[in-house]
Amino acid sequence: MSVISLPLRLLVLAAFLASSAFALAQQAPPQSDKSKEVLALVEKAAALINAKGQAAFAEMKANPSEWHPGELYLFAGDLKGKAIYNGGFPKFEGTDTSGLKDSTGKLIVKEQIELAKKSGKGWVQYMWPKAGQSTPLQKWSYIRSFTADGVPGYVGAGFYPE
Repeated sequence: MSVISLPLRLLVLAAFLASSAFALAQQAPPQSDKSKEVLALVEKAAALINAKGQAAFAEMKANPSEWHPGELYLFAGDLKGKAIYNGGFPKFEGTDTSGLKDSTGKLIVKEQIELAKKSGKGWVQYMWPKAGQSTPLQKWSYIRSFTADGVPGYVGAGFYPE
């Protein structure tokens, strides 16, 4: 049995703590006007969905200027992976997106669902193309859980840091 010296143990512990602190710091994007705009939009959408249920999605489609300002767009899904609404990629609506991966292999929707279940809200980072483009870029999305007509789900929006 090998005995590890105390200084070496302390060095390993310090490295672990430093890497853990770095990982925790990466759980949210840097504060910016864009991150604040995304957070406010998603919180407003979650409040509307909680108040109006599924009817909120029809309202979002009818008033795209409020719910799709500039490059921002909302997306929503149930906790099984079915896309309910997607202002940027409407082709996903009604489909099972639970297996959707970004260009690095990250299961985006599964991560969003887990965040909604565990924390109710938070940020997810992944690689995704801008609407109408094909090249994936780093994207941060803010996710917020909701309940629409008794069915739990999540709504989100994201931005590309410049």
